[in-house]
Amino acid sequence: MSALTLRPNAPFDLAPLARLLAEEGDLARVNPSAKHPFDPLEWREKWLAEPDDASFYVLDQSGKEVGFFALRVGIGPEVRHLVYVFVAEEARGGAGEAVTQLAEQAARDLGALSVTLKVELDNAPALKTYQSAGFEELGRSRGMATMRRDVD
Repeated sequence: MSALTLRPNAPFDLAPLARLLAEEGDLARVNPSAKHPFDPLEWREKWLAEPDDASFYVLDQSGKEVGFFALRVGIGPEVRHLVYVFVAEEARGGAGEAVTQLAEQAARDLGALSVTLKVELDNAPALKTYQSAGFEELGRSRGMATMRRDVD
């Protein structure tokens, strides 16, 4: 896997996210509550609207967007909640670890001491990636595992 880098999604540029989530199954996995097809206005006003939230594109070596994630303010400003994580099919196969490290660094840069997330229990590759990265499982409910990792 070649080196991946981050580009902050500020100001919002949602065209790459629309391209990444063009398949109904991908959009549903990233955000089951979002309308299909991808609606940039809905994402701007509803899913990425909190002022202290930050979202990022994951770029491959050529600068092409191959992934996305957002960090929401969690229980307090020292906790960031990782949401809307997606890696394009062509970038999978080892990208999970790199994306997790990029997300942790972005959270640290935002002043977080820990990162939390929820992952679907039937998404074995993602669950394994987070466990390997040192995320601790806090509990399971409604088909989801809640996990946490200190990043300070």
